[in-house]
Amino acid sequence: MFFERIYDTDLAQASYVIGCQVTGEAVVVDARRDIAVYQDIAATNQLKITAVTETHVHADYLSGSRELAAATGAALYVSGEGGPDWLYAFQAKQLLDGDTVKLGNITLTAVHTPGHTPEHLMFLVTDGAFADEPGYALTGDFVFCGDLGRPDLLDEAAGGIDTRFVGAKQMFSSLREKFLALPDYVQVHPAHGAGSACGKALGSVPSSTVGYERLHAWWGPYLIADDEEGFVTELLDGQPDAPAYFGRMKRQNVAGPKVIGERKPLPELFPKDVAASLAAHEVTFVDTRGQAEVHDVSVTGALNIPAIKSMATYGAWVIDPEHDARPLVLLASGPNSAREMWDHLIRVGIDDVAGYVTTLDGLPQETPRLVQPDEVANFEKSLLLDVRAKSEHANGHLPDSEQLHGGRVLWNLDRLPSDGTIVTYCQSGVRSSVVASMLRHAGYDVVELEGSYAAWAKHHAE
Repeated sequence: MFFERIYDTDLAQASYVIGCQVTGEAVVVDARRDIAVYQDIAATNQLKITAVTETHVHADYLSGSRELAAATGAALYVSGEGGPDWLYAFQAKQLLDGDTVKLGNITLTAVHTPGHTPEHLMFLVTDGAFADEPGYALTGDFVFCGDLGRPDLLDEAAGGIDTRFVGAKQMFSSLREKFLALPDYVQVHPAHGAGSACGKALGSVPSSTVGYERLHAWWGPYLIADDEEGFVTELLDGQPDAPAYFGRMKRQNVAGPKVIGERKPLPELFPKDVAASLAAHEVTFVDTRGQAEVHDVSVTGALNIPAIKSMATYGAWVIDPEHDARPLVLLASGPNSAREMWDHLIRVGIDDVAGYVTTLDGLPQETPRLVQPDEVANFEKSLLLDVRAKSEHANGHLPDSEQLHGGRVLWNLDRLPSDGTIVTYCQSGVRSSVVASMLRHAGYDVVELEGSYAAWAKHHAE
């Protein structure tokens, strides 16, 4: 059996290529939209992708299942569980609990595991050339290494009302009846790792086993004691802020993400043409440098989305393609870096990129305003905005600050003062620079706290 994990550190997301080396067939599970990585893996290992599937309707990224199926001609499978509200709206083969996908000696068995979402599937993988029972479990957002998928995202990001309690109880049942019914040796391969907002304490290791999770995960004692009430309380407590773009991902993934097809290389644009387009409000400029360089000088009205590590994450915080259709112009060192940036952006449905420039010369420029830690208390402002997570704010914050997660600001502009100056901060300045650039782009008067909370805390400790 061929088995390879593909991990996106930007979104802390894992997808898998599994193949039968006898027949040369392969299946991809939980694909992202920049699909070349899967095609390259298949070609290198003399495999043909004949099936594509996913564990559930994703919230944190736009699914690449349709994209990959269209490119390869593979059969597309999705969950048919969860009731009518959770049926995919596009043509695909529906999998119900116990259904199988077979590729030569390999069998994937769909197991309905509601909790994180109503339609969620876990896939048990049997290598028929080696054993007649499953040895691997692709657990999606059901069981992570050391944690569980959060059941509150439908409330936080998809407009649900108190669905978290039903989801938490379903999670308890899925663990007891489906996961813990498996032998201890079964390997656990989840869809996310540390840093994902799909859980609150995900481990950094790529895989685990049923037995290890049974013995050491935080939820084990609740299952042993059959304490559903305690489990529900613990599972729901302290879940992180959900970025607002998750709601868009849910809608688009159910409807069926647009199939992009083969993308041509991005053109290098002439700065004078970009300047004219900016003056006509026809494009949005993306300054992809770090905040220190941006604070020296940037393009007037530019969004600061630092490349490349968290480009999908921060891009989805400050760009809503459903309400702003202007194409992007990227600052890049060349065609390869521009393409890599674009790859990250399409993972969250930010598709329209006009091209790139390699210099700020010839473009309208501005220097973002900063306030020093020893001056912020007396600085005239209408709002002191903490864009960190609520847990960070609870552990220490500037006096009189208001917390609003950076991934939610664009969708909550009505909570901001319509006049006056907004001072933003985060922990070190990265997130603050991203959010502040979006607010300036939207017409707000924004000043950033130099060095953010870390610098302020250090100043007040001295």
